[in-house]
Amino acid sequence: MPRPQKTRCVQCKPGVTYFKPRGIPLVELEEICITIDELEALRLADYEGLYHEDAASSMKISRQTFGRILDSAHKKVAECLLKGRALKIQTKNREE
Repeated sequence: MPRPQKTRCVQCKPGVTYFKPRGIPLVELEEICITIDELEALRLADYEGLYHEDAASSMKISRQTFGRILDSAHKKVAECLLKGRALKIQTKNREE
């Protein structure tokens, strides 16, 4: 049985839930989903410019977990940009 996931502190509330290439209908695009945890990691590390240790503390997770979440987010965003895919932000990350 897997270890239960810790509650994470997420402060960002996205105003939109989709980003897609211009001029292509959403139904024609492959969709990549990014979790609210991944979005928060991007915000803290890339937008706010926090060190991983400080960002991890803000989310109440370990630095290693923060690094894994951020790496996953970077790969998903890069794939969307390079391959012209839609990016869906999942606002409901997991069942509470």
